[in-house]
Amino acid sequence: MRSSPSPPPGPSGRSLGLTLALVSAFAFGGSGTAAKPLIEAGLSPLHVVWLRVTGAALVLLPLAYRHRAAVRQRPALLLGFGLLAVAGVQACYFAAISRIPVGVALLIEYLGPPLLLGYVRFVQRRPVSRGAALGAGVAVTGLACVVEVWNGLSFDAIGVLFALGAACCQVGYFVLADAGSQGDRPVDPVAVSAFGLLIGAVVLTGVTRPWNADWSPLGGDVVMNGHALPAVLPAAWMILVATVLAYLTGVVAVRHLSPPVAGVVANLEAVIATVLAWVLLGEHLGAPQIAGGLLVLAGAFAAQSRKPAAPPAPAPPAAGAGREPQVSGRTSRTSRGG
Repeated sequence: MRSSPSPPPGPSGRSLGLTLALVSAFAFGGSGTAAKPLIEAGLSPLHVVWLRVTGAALVLLPLAYRHRAAVRQRPALLLGFGLLAVAGVQACYFAAISRIPVGVALLIEYLGPPLLLGYVRFVQRRPVSRGAALGAGVAVTGLACVVEVWNGLSFDAIGVLFALGAACCQVGYFVLADAGSQGDRPVDPVAVSAFGLLIGAVVLTGVTRPWNADWSPLGGDVVMNGHALPAVLPAAWMILVATVLAYLTGVVAVRHLSPPVAGVVANLEAVIATVLAWVLLGEHLGAPQIAGGLLVLAGAFAAQSRKPAAPPAPAPPAAGAGREPQVSGRTSRTSRGG
């Protein structure tokens, strides 16, 4: 039997959630900037993804063992999180940044909120507000500016498709992170992160065959905006900060906030990544890309900012009838969008 939705978090819980969501956004925002020098040094995008996910999975292995009961409680949830929120989104995103600028890849990835609205409307068959639909339209318009469709996709078309794939997988991140708190068998968010990364590492190991890769670039230097530094530094940052810290704080934040609020804060990742790529990698965007990026962020924010419809007022009790207790609860959180 499905348990009723949990009550809204108090002010302290909301403050904690917002803080963790900000930390997660900043941590995720540096992943592409740390990974791109490794890719340019000779590692393939998929092998960089494998390094990131497997390294993080090993770090979290003790936590996974501690929460091993979660495998029996919600195996489908953990499998879905590992396939979509870890392996899928990381593989698509890293493949994208190997062909297009980091900032552009992230801005396209943040079409996730409008895509989630489509999931809510056509798969879950739930109504979507006019404001949410308008926000989705603004975000799509911004994407058209980012990729300069009037020039026939001035950015690599395959890179754009990979980034769109990351956007689809990102939808699963927020939906599944929130789903773990629903039902009569909730799963600890630490377990969701730890087992999601372990499952993602197993899947990526079979796909990438890391034993065939040339890992020698990790023993040398990489170049970031004209400056040489040891390759192990961006690799360690990518594993410990942009993966371990990012996933742990992100999943916990969704539990303290609704997915729409967590998604709004997560949009800062695109801005952070673009600024870091500009400062550390020397990637510069033109005026159309900057304007399009602002539209994507504005549209994503608008798509997630709709308020749920107020529940209908209960009918007054009939004269002489006993008053029955009213059961209240907040609207079930099933999506990241609007």
